[in-house]
Amino acid sequence: MKSIFLIFIVVLITQCSYAQSWNVGNAKLVGGPCEGCEAIFEYDDRDLNNIDTLPDFTKSRIKLKVTGTIYQADGHTPAAGVILYVYQTDAHGIYVTKGGETGWAKRHGYIRGWIKTGKDGKYAFYTLKPGPYPDRTTPAHIHPTILEPNGKYYWLGAYHFVGDEFLTEKETSPTSPRGGSSGLIALKKEGDLWVGNRDFILGENIIGYKK
Repeated sequence: MKSIFLIFIVVLITQCSYAQSWNVGNAKLVGGPCEGCEAIFEYDDRDLNNIDTLPDFTKSRIKLKVTGTIYQADGHTPAAGVILYVYQTDAHGIYVTKGGETGWAKRHGYIRGWIKTGKDGKYAFYTLKPGPYPDRTTPAHIHPTILEPNGKYYWLGAYHFVGDEFLTEKETSPTSPRGGSSGLIALKKEGDLWVGNRDFILGENIIGYKK
């Protein structure tokens, strides 16, 4: 009985080591330094799909649905199996926490989510409209990070919203936008939702990315 228990422990440790080696050993950060990009691995063992609903969506005053398609580097072929990690502030511009957070949730707060594309490359997430940082002129935004099936991961320019009073040329007309789009989305009212779209091209304008 004791030997069976020891075998079970060895197998469990081996499995955990394999998971860790995939997240760390097989993953490669590209596109320059990125503080917090490792948060994309913090989905643990949850089953990801192409739609996610971020916390506090149901009780928010302004509800958003953000959609898009992630394409392969050719800009045409849908990219399957890509994980998109997003995090944001609440309506008051705060990365809210509940206490007891671990990892990057201490900095990113609990309004965050992970989406994994299917064969059509499409993704969608439901969330609340974030607010600008208090006492600052930074426009409201949502942070995205990409993890490709081959292990490459990198940050992308934030989602911003047309009409934000704090937008500058940096947000409205960026040069060489990462992922191939500026990140500026126009919201359209559809029932109780404000809906916006943003597509990505893997590796587009990512420094050091080999297509």
